[in-house]
Amino acid sequence: MFQAAAWLISQFYNLTSDYAAAIALVAVVIMMLIFPLTLKSTKSMLEMQRVQPEMKRLQNQYRNDRQKLNEEMMKLYQEHKVNPLASCLPMLAQMPIFLIMFRVLHGLSNKATVNGVEVIQPDYISKTSKLYENLNGAKEMLSLGIDLSLTPVKAIQDNPGTGVIYALLVMALMGLYFVQQRMIASRTVSPGMSATQAKIMQYLPVAFGVFQFFFPVGLVVYYISQTLVRIAQQQYITRRFYRGEHSLGQQAQAASVKARELAKDEGATGGFFGQMKHDLAKAKEQPKNVTPGKGSQSGPTVSKRVTPPKGGGTPAKGKPTPSNRPKPSGQSRHPKSPRG
Repeated sequence: MFQAAAWLISQFYNLTSDYAAAIALVAVVIMMLIFPLTLKSTKSMLEMQRVQPEMKRLQNQYRNDRQKLNEEMMKLYQEHKVNPLASCLPMLAQMPIFLIMFRVLHGLSNKATVNGVEVIQPDYISKTSKLYENLNGAKEMLSLGIDLSLTPVKAIQDNPGTGVIYALLVMALMGLYFVQQRMIASRTVSPGMSATQAKIMQYLPVAFGVFQFFFPVGLVVYYISQTLVRIAQQQYITRRFYRGEHSLGQQAQAASVKARELAKDEGATGGFFGQMKHDLAKAKEQPKNVTPGKGSQSGPTVSKRVTPPKGGGTPAKGKPTPSNRPKPSGQSRHPKSPRG
């Protein structure tokens, strides 16, 4: 796989005779090959957003029956022809490509010390290719006056004046990441995501650009080219799926807003804590057995124990006391003494 990617770079180098142009063209080709998966993923994601109110209703209805909930969710997916896994296709496809290109572009600028001099010894490239012949034993990988084998940190350490150019390339990449994420965030409404989470998701790719200070500039060129193509693709997606009031994107946004309102009305967003909140609210609605106090309109609580009032008052009805307890037959009220 690494040799195949390196062969593609060498072919574009044969056409352009420029390292940066060859790397940029490879990024464009890869993004165009992935674009059909991106379109399919975007459409599936929008269809999922469009049925979010129904999903929220099912989650509230079958909150305590996980099996029934799964059955109803599958019926909902089949009815609307939604595939929840389709949105993961671009990510699954891009991850191995990312790792392959990372290794190959690192290999292009691989350096070793020969006779006390640090020179480039490229990996994964055919030794008979023009790219290998020009790179092998060279001290620099120059393109447009920039050494693509240098890292921005090393370039700044060697010469702060020229190192600023390398730092500006990384800053440009971070700016492109920010523009791309703003485009996605402006048309995506997630009912289960707070404003803080949305900000984190927006700035997380920008933070990824900080690591490019420690990678060869050839990788920065690749990511800049890739991000430019992705921004153009996002503009096409916006025009295709979000143009018009009745477009799929507009329907998905309206459904997401409705699902968020339903989540707020229910007072829960699902999960363990949502269930606890639902149970607590239900418990508060149940009437409590409160003993009425003084001044209450309901009758006073009567104790079963009856204490006879002082002064020989009338005892409670049906409760014998020492004064009215029946005497055994054959005994007088004042028994005589044994002497008498």
